Amino acid sequence: METRPSFKDFKSKALSNENVKKEYNLLEERYKIIDMLISMRKEAGLTQEEIAAALHTSKSNISRLESHSYTSSPKLSTLVEYAHATGHKLELSFGRA
Repeated sequence: METRPSFKDFKSKALSNENVKKEYNLLEERYKIIDMLISMRKEAGLTQEEIAAALHTSKSNISRLESHSYTSSPKLSTLVEYAHATGHKLELSFGRA
């Protein structure tokens, strides 16, 4: 009986493909932003409902914004408003890939 490769082995093999690695890196950046949004909200002691009220939108829109499976990109103005609602400011920086 053949054993399945571990996730670590699977990931290593998959990332050896340059196209897969490129897409993975793009998703990694997106997931990092989403994790930051959730952390900022929780640190501020706010619920999704409270953020939604501050942004004049619905809880479901905030839920989608904080979802790793949501594929649309938020507008920059939404990220700025979200940051302000949590007591933060948006700072952007770029680095070489």
